[in-house]
Amino acid sequence: MKRQNPLLEELQKVLPNIAKNAEEAENLRKVPEENIELLKKIGLHKAFLPKVYGGYEISLPEFGDCIAALAGACASTAWAFSLLCTHSHQIALFPKQAQDDVWKDDPDMLASSSIAPFGKYQETDGGVIFSGDMRWSSGCEHAQWALCGFLRENKEGTKDHCFALIPATDYSIDDDWYSAAMKGSGTKTLVIRDKFVPEHRIQKAKDMMEGKSGGFGLYPDSKIFYAPYRPYFASGFSAISLGIAERMLETFKEVTQGRIRAYTGAKVGTATPALLRIAESTHQVMAARAFLEKTWDEHAEYAEAHQYPDRAKLAEWRTNQAYVVKMCIDAVDRLFSSMGASHWYLDKEAQRLFRDSHITGAHAYTDYDVCAQIFGRELMGLEPDPSLL
Repeated sequence: MKRQNPLLEELQKVLPNIAKNAEEAENLRKVPEENIELLKKIGLHKAFLPKVYGGYEISLPEFGDCIAALAGACASTAWAFSLLCTHSHQIALFPKQAQDDVWKDDPDMLASSSIAPFGKYQETDGGVIFSGDMRWSSGCEHAQWALCGFLRENKEGTKDHCFALIPATDYSIDDDWYSAAMKGSGTKTLVIRDKFVPEHRIQKAKDMMEGKSGGFGLYPDSKIFYAPYRPYFASGFSAISLGIAERMLETFKEVTQGRIRAYTGAKVGTATPALLRIAESTHQVMAARAFLEKTWDEHAEYAEAHQYPDRAKLAEWRTNQAYVVKMCIDAVDRLFSSMGASHWYLDKEAQRLFRDSHITGAHAYTDYDVCAQIFGRELMGLEPDPSLL
């Protein structure tokens, strides 16, 4: 879909340089500083920053298009940076005091996350004492804050999934990201020991899904902050999968058009199998984009109308994204499986696209085995299964 997107136009100018750094990102096991500087220079990190701090508050469809394009250049950079961006949407749902802690003195501050509730805590006056080895914090070396998950006992005797907003001065980073895919995302572990987190920097996940958080209503003219946090937080995963698949279509054509079989001299690019594979994968990726754009547009329409989705709509949105990822992985596999042994060399782009494509379907939010159960239960009128995230 063609839509006005000035930020995407600026992004297109820096993508060639980011693409050149893709191999370096894998070697460094984190996003190169040059990539971060290029993306900050065009202001992509301000996508979901509140306007009061100089942010852009762009729509989710605009953001999704940017992340898909970025993923075609370097999926690791897209993975880490998209999360650094979407966390700003999440922080904007915290009380104003917490937002000021992060952005008042420097609106370029970024936050990584480890949102699974692995954190440990002790109650204390005015907040909690927090500890934990918080894993899966993508882009953490480029962040000055972190959103960390934990389960906090409430007055009813049950536990609430909460997020603690913690400054980088209160944790160290365990350099433990040795992965077969998304190698350059720098998804490392935050080590936190007995750090005080004040009450204004703690929010319940449920409240942030239902318009009940401390930051609700702070920006009455906003078109993005009257929305549950999770669809924004997770929006990058499917966009990245789409961007990888779109780039694989181009890569397949580039390498196959001139490919000659070593033993027979046959032209691969004009053979029927190659034509069938590129045709079906192109249709699949086109369908994935159309389906994802429809979902992004619904997100934007609900947020602009200040309307919160019900459980059924949330289930649909989440599982739509997971199905897009499934389609994109299928499209990539169809192409890569016929590209020949030479494209398994580590200096070949196709093998990196193949690896990175598969990990987009390994996140808890995009695991289609989980999502199909969630959606199936909703379609059949069954209550949600608490064992499914």
